[in-house]
Amino acid sequence: MASAPKTLQEAIIYFADADNALNYLVAKRWPNGVACPTCGSTEVKFLSNQKRWECKGKHPKRQFSAKVGSIFEDSPLSLDKWLCATWMVTNCKNGVSSYEIHRAIGVTQKTAWFMLHRIRLGMQAKDGGKIGGPGKEIEADESFIGGRARNMHGDVKARKIQGRRGPQGKAIVAAVLERGGKIRVSVVERRKKKNLQAMVRDNVTAGAALYTDALKSYDGLDSEYTHKVIDHAEAYVDGVVHTNNCENFWSLLKRGLKGTYVSVEPYHLFRYLDEQTFRYNNRKASDAERFDLAVRQIIGKRLTWTEVTGNGLDPEARPLN
Repeated sequence: MASAPKTLQEAIIYFADADNALNYLVAKRWPNGVACPTCGSTEVKFLSNQKRWECKGKHPKRQFSAKVGSIFEDSPLSLDKWLCATWMVTNCKNGVSSYEIHRAIGVTQKTAWFMLHRIRLGMQAKDGGKIGGPGKEIEADESFIGGRARNMHGDVKARKIQGRRGPQGKAIVAAVLERGGKIRVSVVERRKKKNLQAMVRDNVTAGAALYTDALKSYDGLDSEYTHKVIDHAEAYVDGVVHTNNCENFWSLLKRGLKGTYVSVEPYHLFRYLDEQTFRYNNRKASDAERFDLAVRQIIGKRLTWTEVTGNGLDPEARPLN
């Protein structure tokens, strides 16, 4: 097998060879040898004419492909399309739209949209425990995600913007970030103490230095963290006390949501957070390393068309001839 690609151009050429694409996925999925996804047995035989394996165990699902048990399962699309789309999503700083994927790899826009959601699921990191701890510096902040009132039609504005402007009708996203490390991001229902403090306690080890803005919802964390506050009405930085790294993440996130994706439904917002969080947490890696990590994370995850839309009509379904 030729050396793995380092750039998008190399990836397109490399994965155009079906054997290269299959061998690459197999190497990442089964570094210790192919194993049956049903029973775990390594006693399998490769069926070269079908590009599948057959397990010697006695169970109904003896034949399987490299896609089984991954975000690619049950997709008729070839691996070259999947892997090139994955490369683009993991390495485009502001994200990549379904229309761009549609044009780039030759699938319908609906199929590209579904592919992107499945790839985002693959990018979703497992809970690796809490961040922070004694000697670590943590920033906590929150932001509002939603359309601007000045860009809305009158009837939409009347429905979404009730009372004062600003946060009304918008989703609330909270984050905790370890300086020089990783960020954890989630959608929260409200900016109340029980919501934001639960987010901090669930993700940050006690004893860390915690920096927040002057929002009263963070009051009361002093007993567990060295909590210091920056009042943005007076200043944005006071020595080491600031939330500028969180602000940088919000800037990247909103640039993608407003400039690339344009319209994001609230019930899909967490998927876009997973995407941006993955790129941010692996920002020091090369494009090839980031892609490699994303491919390693696709196993054991499945997202169906019904789950993502509530509609049983799969855009990848093809008529039987």
